[in-house]
Amino acid sequence: MSNINGPSPVTMTGPVCPTPLAHREKIVLGHGSGGKLSHDLIRRLFVPPLANPVLNQGNDAGVVTLAGSGRIAISTDSHVVWPLFFPGGDIGRLAVCGTVNDLAMMGAVPHYLTAGFILEEGVEMELLAQVVDSMRQAAAEAQVEIVAGDTKVVQRGKADGVYISTAGVGLIPERLSISGRNAQPGDLIILSGPIGDHGIAVLGARGELGFQADVVSDVAPLNHLVQAMVAASPDLHVLRDPTRGGVATTLNEIAQQSQVGIVLNEDKIPVRPAVQAACEMLGFDPLYIANEGKLLAVVAAAAADKVLAAMHHTRYGEEAVIVGEVRAAPAGRVLLKTSIGSLRVLDMLAGEMLPRIC
Repeated sequence: MSNINGPSPVTMTGPVCPTPLAHREKIVLGHGSGGKLSHDLIRRLFVPPLANPVLNQGNDAGVVTLAGSGRIAISTDSHVVWPLFFPGGDIGRLAVCGTVNDLAMMGAVPHYLTAGFILEEGVEMELLAQVVDSMRQAAAEAQVEIVAGDTKVVQRGKADGVYISTAGVGLIPERLSISGRNAQPGDLIILSGPIGDHGIAVLGARGELGFQADVVSDVAPLNHLVQAMVAASPDLHVLRDPTRGGVATTLNEIAQQSQVGIVLNEDKIPVRPAVQAACEMLGFDPLYIANEGKLLAVVAAAAADKVLAAMHHTRYGEEAVIVGEVRAAPAGRVLLKTSIGSLRVLDMLAGEMLPRIC
């Protein structure tokens, strides 16, 4: 998930002075999109005063080493999706899977989560019970435990029913070194399945499509998929789940962190017909639509076939495909090879496409 550990790496070597802010500058919805506005906000406001070697790595989870325990991944996430229930999931399942996946993207085996609830006055107890039970089921599927929590209530009209914040910890196997900085020229890029399902499912649940779309969110815990990939080969260089900002924004993050070029093949990118149709009617690009049960893997070319075969034998990797490659140049940029053979720049999401979908 994109969070405070999500921007391009920032190197801090001494006293820090944040970038000056324009007079009376205010937060807009686009700052929560996971795209360029989000990254700029994090780089300008959060990273400078909080900078440390772990945070500066710019990954989805912080990695620390504890004496006697090895390397531990730590992540936190907040969930403000509306509506609370949508085809294929709900805010409870989303909260568990989001943090589990952030840990898994570092190669960690997730073990424990915490959960904080902000509840709006007037929320029905039955609805809240459904959300909590969904969390229980998702935690059982991921084989993690929710070991601590907190609850706050705000006045009616001060929230949209339920907001959930989660944090998690997981252990990283000794032989793994996974980071957004590790992509190397010659690596291949694997996508675990069709994109855009989550964003279109949530938009459809709001009744904002203007037509019927038979699309179900892909929200799922990916830790078992990652463990199967690791068992097939330790030559996994980068793992990311393309949530807010979609595949295009996530690949831009990797390209900038590793200072490499990435070429994506348009013809290889799987998109379900219903998602493609919805995007065409609404003027959206599926490459920028959020996903909650997909991952991108940057893998050494020699290991790609073994990793892909292992993915095909898992529940959430059956449709995995190789969609691109890493090159030395242009450093920090992503190019899309179109169906007609031309190349075009695939930039990071500039502002807001679908607000509040994760």
